[in-house]
Amino acid sequence: MRGGAKADLGALPEWDLSGLYPDLDSDEYKADTARALSECRDFAAQYKGKLAEIVAGPDASAQLAAVIRRYEGLEDLLGRIMSYAGLVYSGDTTDPVRAKFYGDAQEKVTNASTDLLFFVLELNRLDAAQLDAAMQTGPLAHYRPWLEDIRKELPHQLDDQLEKLFLEKSVTGRSAWNRLFDETIAALRFTVDGHEMTIEPALNLLQDPQENTRRNAAHAISQTLSGQARTFALITNTLAKDQEISDRWRHFTHVADSRHLANRVEPEVVDAMVSAVRSAYPRLAHRYYQLKAHWFGKQALPYWDRNAPLPQAPAHHWRWDEARDLVLGAYQQFSPRMASVARRFFDERWIDAPVRPGKAPGAFAHPTVPSSHPFVLVNYQGKPRDVMTLAHELGHGVHQVLAGPNGALMAPTPLTLAETASVFGEMLTFRSLLARTDDPKLRKSMLAAKVEDMLNTVVRQIAFYTFERKLHEARREGELTLEQINRFWMDVQAESLGPAIRLDPSYEIFWAYIPHFIHSPFYVYAYAFGDCLVNSLYGVYQNAAEGFAERYLAMLAAGGTKHHTELLAPFGLDARDPGFWQIGLGMIEGMITELANMDA
Repeated sequence: MRGGAKADLGALPEWDLSGLYPDLDSDEYKADTARALSECRDFAAQYKGKLAEIVAGPDASAQLAAVIRRYEGLEDLLGRIMSYAGLVYSGDTTDPVRAKFYGDAQEKVTNASTDLLFFVLELNRLDAAQLDAAMQTGPLAHYRPWLEDIRKELPHQLDDQLEKLFLEKSVTGRSAWNRLFDETIAALRFTVDGHEMTIEPALNLLQDPQENTRRNAAHAISQTLSGQARTFALITNTLAKDQEISDRWRHFTHVADSRHLANRVEPEVVDAMVSAVRSAYPRLAHRYYQLKAHWFGKQALPYWDRNAPLPQAPAHHWRWDEARDLVLGAYQQFSPRMASVARRFFDERWIDAPVRPGKAPGAFAHPTVPSSHPFVLVNYQGKPRDVMTLAHELGHGVHQVLAGPNGALMAPTPLTLAETASVFGEMLTFRSLLARTDDPKLRKSMLAAKVEDMLNTVVRQIAFYTFERKLHEARREGELTLEQINRFWMDVQAESLGPAIRLDPSYEIFWAYIPHFIHSPFYVYAYAFGDCLVNSLYGVYQNAAEGFAERYLAMLAAGGTKHHTELLAPFGLDARDPGFWQIGLGMIEGMITELANMDA
């Protein structure tokens, strides 16, 4: 498939958001937004300044639990409103009607949230001994994990008025810059071999079988991104400074500390993982890309060949129904319950699959709120990696459904563990497909593609994390020039990819399209955490499959109620163990060795 040619993918589903609200102008949406504003004001009027009295009074467990349940209901309501607005907007970020709807929803939800802001701040000021006593038994014990989690935020908590200012200013601050980035990316057009396209199809051509197409796509991406380089540099500088201001006021010492806290993971655990991955660059990425260059008959590959299909690799585009059956079959083989949950996404139109102008790039699974259900967005183009992306996002979706009964406060999972189900879903799908493949050439190309996916998930994401650290640390000393940002990017890419990947100046601007840098600073290491964790979990599964699925689904169902140490204990795993990361990295290294032996 070259240039603008399209494969026959079959009928691609578009999601049905009517389970949230019938449409943008519906009476239901208007009633809920009005109710949210009114009930949040009433909540503040009734409980602000009263929590200390409640926790010190008779039947404190039941009384405080009742207040938290009401707060949780309001969070669910606000989440429903914002989820709908966000999903509608992601369907076409260039549509001014949707953009206004999304912006108005942000303002309304922020206004309502300011009335709730006191609640967590006041909970954290309660007498610790009285609160602990109330949490021991009774209804309040249910909320103990959430209360203990928010208590970890106490050292970084500001006074009420400052917190309110931070929240209200976010609409014209970080949120506005995020929206500018999204709309700028969505409006870009890339011309490859005479065909104009949005960013997703252009990036997809970097996996085209024809080298000329890959090269032309890379140059088109570089040229178009470079045309907006000043805008991307300004957005990046502004958000990095915004992060520094927030960190300084909240007394976070290091640039990623707030992310570690949000992920409920100790900085030393992340540092150990990053150190393990970076020290493994030579035996993972460097070694693999040297093998790949040899397969292509070259000393080094240009960067646009990094994800190219292998020479003479059997080509196959997956129709949507084939991809669906493959993923559900892999899930079914592991756990009928897991497959049953995943099947609902197809049967009940919880997935939006086609590539459309203006549609948000990439892929995601949005949990919405426990009173509803998740939705999945993909940009499906039939490539094997698109099938793996579908398996990945459905893993998220299954996780979100299973965790939903914990309620709006405790269903959300820290990012480090949120990636576990998604990467595990990919691994199940890959192993299922590999097990029924007899053709040596096809097996080699599949194994190579999986290694590349794992390198993209582990090595590439840690390189991204290193880039972000360099950028944010340097931004604390002053505004960064475009040349500085480009240099940071090229340095970390060269370190991670090794000498077998040739980086030329056209690659300098490729940092600019990556949304995680904008929307969720330092998010990226969660992918590496999840991949290494899944590799270890899969090793446990291979060695002791009996009862594993039940333990695994119980881990997902826990949502945000347990620390990673508690969740991994039933599998005999501990991320604090320095040797833990070597287990996951060893699996990748073993696959590379298997590929090398195929050439022997």
